[in-house]
Amino acid sequence: MNEGFDWLFLAEISLAGLGSGGLLALAGLALVIIYKATRVVNLAIGEMLMMSAYLFFALTATMNLPVWLAIGATIVGSGVLGALIERTMIRPMLGESPISTFMVTVGLSSVLVGLVELIWTADPRRLPEFMPTDPVLLGPAMVAPKVFYGFLVTALLIAVVLLVFRTWRGGVALRATAADQAAAYSMGINVPRVFSLSWTVAAMIAAVAGIVVGAIGGISSTMGVFGLSTLVVVIVGGLDSVLGALIGGLLVGLVEAWAGAYLGGEYKVIATFSLLLLVLLVRPYGLFGTHDIERL
Repeated sequence: MNEGFDWLFLAEISLAGLGSGGLLALAGLALVIIYKATRVVNLAIGEMLMMSAYLFFALTATMNLPVWLAIGATIVGSGVLGALIERTMIRPMLGESPISTFMVTVGLSSVLVGLVELIWTADPRRLPEFMPTDPVLLGPAMVAPKVFYGFLVTALLIAVVLLVFRTWRGGVALRATAADQAAAYSMGINVPRVFSLSWTVAAMIAAVAGIVVGAIGGISSTMGVFGLSTLVVVIVGGLDSVLGALIGGLLVGLVEAWAGAYLGGEYKVIATFSLLLLVLLVRPYGLFGTHDIERL
């Protein structure tokens, strides 16, 4: 006898998908900020996220710092790492072909993985528990507490970043550089400094994503795979679109959750890349991207 469709199960799966999609959107925002300012596709965004998670682990598990102090130190330390990467690896590549700079980020991802495995080995580890553990009910649907609170942190940070970029002088300079580098130069904007700012801010955003992802699923040297999903997100949404990163993250999160629940976990990747192919066939520049994006 047909008992009908389980709408409550769909609601719970969808909420979980939105939670993971929010984290993808946050990491996608970091990638878009770098691309908009510097026209560099940073394939190492997942490894930067991983590095931040391990830094947080070292500060809490090894140095026994209070969790909230460790979070602040991780964000600042990740920002310094982002600025260092830009100054030593990316800025010397100015004027080179996009594929050359892209390959530098590929090499950077391998270096960061090797560094993590050298210091902490490849064994998976758990971050200290710092989120509430009581189940969260949204109407009749139940959401895992880490997913719910992680989504709240993600939504809050995205709102803060967008507000700051609208009002802060550095954010205005970044948006001006993203719109037209030559015009930004002519207006007296220090474009190389804006490049450094974009990498610093993106690394700090990735740090928050890394801490939340690590708190939900643990940390390991394979966390960088998260960056591949992030790349799918920004391609679906549009490499140069902040709105595209946000919408794309939520969309990919939902598709992965639905595919995993109704088809099986092995179909999640297939569903995600099927969505990517479908979007590219209809809109090669992404849902919200501009038409003049360079192809690698």
